[in-house]
Amino acid sequence: MDRAQFKALQAPLKIQYRDHPSLSKVTLSAKGTLEEGRMICKVETGKKVIEAGLHQKTGGDGLAICSGDMLLEALVACAGVTLKAVATSMGLQIKDGTVKAEGDLDFAGTLGISNEIPVGFSEIRLSFELSTDENKEQLETLLKLTERYCVVYQTLRGVPKLSSFFRVIGN
Repeated sequence: MDRAQFKALQAPLKIQYRDHPSLSKVTLSAKGTLEEGRMICKVETGKKVIEAGLHQKTGGDGLAICSGDMLLEALVACAGVTLKAVATSMGLQIKDGTVKAEGDLDFAGTLGISNEIPVGFSEIRLSFELSTDENKEQLETLLKLTERYCVVYQTLRGVPKLSSFFRVIGN
């Protein structure tokens, strides 16, 4: 898809959302199911069901995907698609490339060994290796705009309101 095609695709959406701001709002959702006797959560991805389980460093068997990996994969997916969309909007040519996310965490926090060790990632690094003839200034702008418009990146960077609750179903 070239720049003109992409802008033509998004133009009516931008007009619609400017004229009717409530139409731009959406609630995305994810669902997982639990089973007795198994230390997994089956997550419905829209394409297939993924079995998420404990990382091997927390007692998992290595057969199920770790949710920390899934978080990094979501970041890579969102950043990659956003980079392509921004590059297209800017008229930049990206021949191909690789998007990579690495995250550092200490499982001692998750295992409750010490209250001083935080649960979760302490640092996440996102990198792009691109095959392109674009100049350094254009690529710096591309990176800046990719960070700005990537939903997962911005969600991780900020602090969204988060809540949880139980609903007990029949036995």
